[in-house]
Amino acid sequence: MSAKAETMNFQAETKQLLELMIHSIYSSKDIFLRELISNASDALDKLRFEAVTKKDLIKEGETLHIRIEADKDKKTITIHDNGIGMSRDEVIENIGTIAKSGTREMLQKLQKSKKKEDFENLIGQFGVGFYSTFMAADKVTLLTKRAGEDSATQWESAGAGTYEIFDAEKDARGTSITLHLKPSDKDEALDDFTEDWVIKKIVKQYSDFISYPILMKEETEEEKDGKKTKIVEDVTINSMKPIWIRPKSEVSDKDYNEFYKHISHDWNDPLKTILFSAEGRIEYKALLYVPSKPAFDLFFQNAKGGLRLYVKKILILEALEDLLPRYLRFVKGVVESPDVPLNISREMLQKNQMVLQIQKGLAKKILDSLKEMLEKEKEKYESFFKEFGAAIKEGINSDFENREKIASLLLFHSSNSQSLTTLKEYIDRMKSEQKDIYFLTGDSREIVENSPHLESYKSKGYEVLYLLDPVDEFVLDSLQEFDKKKIKNASKSTTDIATEEEKKKTEEKMKTEGKKFEDLIKYISEKLSEEVKEVKISTKLVSAPACIVGDENDVSPHLERLLKQHGDKLPKTKRILEINPEHTVIKKMLDRFTKDKNDPLLADYAELLYDYSLLAEGAAVTNPVKFTGLLSQLMDKAI
Repeated sequence: MSAKAETMNFQAETKQLLELMIHSIYSSKDIFLRELISNASDALDKLRFEAVTKKDLIKEGETLHIRIEADKDKKTITIHDNGIGMSRDEVIENIGTIAKSGTREMLQKLQKSKKKEDFENLIGQFGVGFYSTFMAADKVTLLTKRAGEDSATQWESAGAGTYEIFDAEKDARGTSITLHLKPSDKDEALDDFTEDWVIKKIVKQYSDFISYPILMKEETEEEKDGKKTKIVEDVTINSMKPIWIRPKSEVSDKDYNEFYKHISHDWNDPLKTILFSAEGRIEYKALLYVPSKPAFDLFFQNAKGGLRLYVKKILILEALEDLLPRYLRFVKGVVESPDVPLNISREMLQKNQMVLQIQKGLAKKILDSLKEMLEKEKEKYESFFKEFGAAIKEGINSDFENREKIASLLLFHSSNSQSLTTLKEYIDRMKSEQKDIYFLTGDSREIVENSPHLESYKSKGYEVLYLLDPVDEFVLDSLQEFDKKKIKNASKSTTDIATEEEKKKTEEKMKTEGKKFEDLIKYISEKLSEEVKEVKISTKLVSAPACIVGDENDVSPHLERLLKQHGDKLPKTKRILEINPEHTVIKKMLDRFTKDKNDPLLADYAELLYDYSLLAEGAAVTNPVKFTGLLSQLMDKAI
């Protein structure tokens, strides 16, 4: 061992992940081979890309490959590649550290989870397949030499929280990873990974699509002149042809799923596979995947997506974000185009018109595929929307060209049924006299269903959308209309569903009622002047005594509460208190007021009426102590 040998500690999160991996309940221990082959393939891709500008990195006639060697006596399996390799610093950074925001939070979830599927879903999202080696090995040794450098680095660990790293000797660039295998154990799903047939089976199952030859030594016997001679030669155990180029008839769903796992490091099958070929001014092929579960950091502010970009089978970028609009960042896959310059830089790619054209084509194809899923596989689409709906909604305010398509993909709760509905389905069910689309916001379905704002809509048989997701109000306020139908908030004072005939009757009635209640309204307005900007007779309420409504441009109380929870400082919004002149409580208040305008209980009733209106829409009362005191007094008098 070199004098420069060091024993180093894993980053705390890395150590936790190793412990979870080693003691995991994940059943497919052979997954480590897929992950190591995937990493080797990536290293070869990176070498080819660097060689575009540094021709001497790859010797003339040299074959880029992955080699697997098994030693039955030593109980080891080694995966070699002649790819880009790693420097000492890169080894420490790539293997000793998990540099992802949110890692700590996700690890805490992993440790608390008792479900096998939760473990698998989350562990696959870290993109750290190298650690899966410790499910099958007691010790792992890595020897690597970066292309263009003279020195090599060796790394060793038993997965116990520390690793050793030291300078070493290696003839050629690339990486070799040796696993000192645990004893085979059928009960623990640990095969004998030194058996050739086991290795070939795993490669065929998981890595047949890798575009570099995966080599193994194979021993055969040749008989000549009555003598048998042993011949050892390299054999290629994978098909190698890029999966996105092969005809769909030649590729099974299983093949597509395994390729998805290769590029995403997700251990689940994708929800949907999209194969796309564009011809014309710009030519490109794309193989895209909609995951079944979101990455753990999908909704983090600095979360990144992107597709792999190939030019003439050479990987240019592992994750080019500009190939997809940000709201579709959850989509994984590859794009290959012969039209993009091979030596184009990342900065130039981000401004390249061809990339923008490809982005438009891919976005259209993905949205069309999701619409097809919605129309033909509603249950499957609902599971997608549950996981990725919040991301899709971002597109309403960012992709104006596809806004109508995105809006048609949105799902909402509704007064029509317990199942989710689209805006189109809502419009198809609208009554002939109904002009607009109506919605109400709230923290839960139960709160919205019992809102006094819903009464007049129920009485007319009008359907109302229930916006329970905090972002929904932003989305519909921004959308404003769909299929030429205005979208309106049912809790706003300006939203009117009365017919012309009903309006005339209301006007006549208001002339009488308005005069009758004029002084009481003025009194309540004065008593609640700190809370409301106006008190008026309601034309919408049926059974509730009162409700709070907002003006056209007022922020809804639901949205106001959410913004305040996120630290936004908002000026206090005064809204309108509407009272129901037909309700017994209001009538008795009028009688009491008529008898004695100075009755001190009237002020208490006014406050109770306002607090009732707040509670009815799911908001908190302004002064809970005073409210409970007034309620107690009222109950005492009533009893």
